[in-house]
Amino acid sequence: MPRADRSTLVRYALPFAVAIGGVGIGYVLSLSLSGYFVYLGISVVVATIAILGLGVVTGSAGMISLCQLTFAAVGAWVVSGLNVTNAPGGFIVWLILGGAAAGAVGVIIGLPALRLRGVNLAVVTLGFAAAADVTLVQIQFPGAAAGDSVLRPDAFSTDPQFFFFSVLVLAVCALVIYFVQNGRWGAGWKAVAFSERGTASVGASVSVSKLTAFAVSATLGGISGGLIAGQVGLAFASSFEPIQSLALYVLSIMTGAHLIDMAILGGILWIAVPEILKRLGIDQDWGFVIFGALGVQALASGSTLGGSIRNAWWKRQAKVQAAGEHPALVDDDIEAPPRTAAVGDPLLVVQNLGVAFGSVKALDGVSVTVRENSITGLIGPNGAGKSTFVDAISGFLPQHTGTVTLAGRDLRGLSPTKRARAGLRRTFQQDRVPPSLTVEAYVRFVARRRLSLQQIEETLEFFGCPRARTRLLNVDVGTRRLVEVAAAVLASPRVVLLDEPAAGLSLEEHIALGERLRQVPARFGIAVVLIEHDLELVRSVCQEITVLDFGQVIASGPQETVLADPAVLKAYMGETELL
Repeated sequence: MPRADRSTLVRYALPFAVAIGGVGIGYVLSLSLSGYFVYLGISVVVATIAILGLGVVTGSAGMISLCQLTFAAVGAWVVSGLNVTNAPGGFIVWLILGGAAAGAVGVIIGLPALRLRGVNLAVVTLGFAAAADVTLVQIQFPGAAAGDSVLRPDAFSTDPQFFFFSVLVLAVCALVIYFVQNGRWGAGWKAVAFSERGTASVGASVSVSKLTAFAVSATLGGISGGLIAGQVGLAFASSFEPIQSLALYVLSIMTGAHLIDMAILGGILWIAVPEILKRLGIDQDWGFVIFGALGVQALASGSTLGGSIRNAWWKRQAKVQAAGEHPALVDDDIEAPPRTAAVGDPLLVVQNLGVAFGSVKALDGVSVTVRENSITGLIGPNGAGKSTFVDAISGFLPQHTGTVTLAGRDLRGLSPTKRARAGLRRTFQQDRVPPSLTVEAYVRFVARRRLSLQQIEETLEFFGCPRARTRLLNVDVGTRRLVEVAAAVLASPRVVLLDEPAAGLSLEEHIALGERLRQVPARFGIAVVLIEHDLELVRSVCQEITVLDFGQVIASGPQETVLADPAVLKAYMGETELL
């Protein structure tokens, strides 16, 4: 069996093997535990599911949610209500419906996240939790007043059996989260957490990423609430107080609950710490103080327990495999097509582009034409307007004047996401590559199309990038820029805008990158716009060059003519140097 196939088999088979092993342990515990310890065991499993969901929205998507137990209350409410009405399907169907209802509420609560961040979003979610708490105290859960206890499934009616049922639910939830985290949604969550601009620039919807994170998190919260209703029989508002949601958030931050094993640890701590305090004769409310102190330490250090352990392990593995995982960017014997391709018709046409910030004109009447299979350079001194130009045509500065057309299509009014999907991709001067992903996961997320592992590996090798399985956390910033370029090329856009891709590379790597870029139009059928300060790189790669100075085009045409233009020399070296 090929190595790639074995790796894929292990990646998909291992989670199921772990889940089966966990279910086996749960079955043994269900036979061993009795009385109060069974109750504690169910509580640990329920808390783990809630924390696992919270890890999605906080750990993966990087947002603040202080209402996880309010979503649990929604799930408990639905289960209790369906129990009172003797709805068909039984507890398992009610549990699924409770999770779905909580997920729908999560989407609604997630809407402010499209505009709000940080403390403001925290206030909104905590306010929702407080309002829900007051409401639940007043109206109570269905069946609570009449004492209608929630009916468990017939096969899991006793406490030990219900504990095992809870373990089964946890195993299913963990498997779903594992595969979602390692799929497009998971990559989108991590990309949004690192850079919303970077996410939009690759054609992914920032809104969808945020809302799906809230929906999945709330769904797991709702499932945990439904299990609470089945555990205690009668649900009460005291089980879902806002202070508990706040403590749960702190615990998820401390442990790194986006990691499944750390979510399990969080569930254990959630029950174990108050229980230990009780046995020591200490008020259990001090558990919140302990969680708070540990959360402050985690926020101050900028790391989580799970993240620190995994990062140390991955860095150790990277050192062991450094020689095989980081091929050098050199001009080796890779078989390549002709280094140049026939330049075709105009593809990207920018006419009279203007951008003003108040009374300051960052761009004034800029016109650039990029032809098919061409490499066009955009140069100019610092402050000339190059970055503004890239932001404007890629959709991040929509209030510009002039027109931008791609293959005859007017891009006016299109968001960065839609422009990327239309075939206009870009890279950034700043690092926008999420370090929490592997190289392969990032490339697949950016490409937005089916790619074989061989295609990915060949392109990574072509650009001198690390292997697909390498974690970006272990890759230096300069090499991550190369990964960003390779991913943009694998997306097969019509035009790719490379904003200083050589930043952070050595001289030898500059030369090798120039050799690769010259082959891009012929090898991949993509037109390239290179924005670069390194004139030697521009000279070695670009056929046409446009020069900006103070937001205006001062020269445009073949590189030999442009680089010899006195106005260009004056812009770069100053008038005194020319005398």
